[in-house]
Amino acid sequence: MDITGRITRVLPLVTGQGRNGEWRKQEFVIEIEAGGFQKKVCFSLWGDKIDQSPLVENEVVKVYFDLESREYNQRWYTEARAWKVEKQAATATSAPAAAPAAPPSNGSPFDEPLAGDSAEVNDLPF
Repeated sequence: MDITGRITRVLPLVTGQGRNGEWRKQEFVIEIEAGGFQKKVCFSLWGDKIDQSPLVENEVVKVYFDLESREYNQRWYTEARAWKVEKQAATATSAPAAAPAAPPSNGSPFDEPLAGDSAEVNDLPF
């Protein structure tokens, strides 16, 4: 899967020691537009992927990722694990949204305004 958004935050690098040796994890947050609203999504990069994908705040990027869920103590934890981050042109998400187009007329008599109707006059009480 992939998604495009603007990096809003790069979290501190986390390291640790496991049974297979040392590990590194870099998390970052991007802001995307979904359904007219701004949403934030946190992704994680692991190991050598961190060095391959330099992260800079306020940069527009395309993130390729996999979703993975694990169970621990009868609870489920989901992670958005990035495997590639590409820098995009800044205009990818900064362009203003276009106004919605009027629905096409189907020739119905209900498409035509009634006599005395005006687009500027709204006599509804609410």
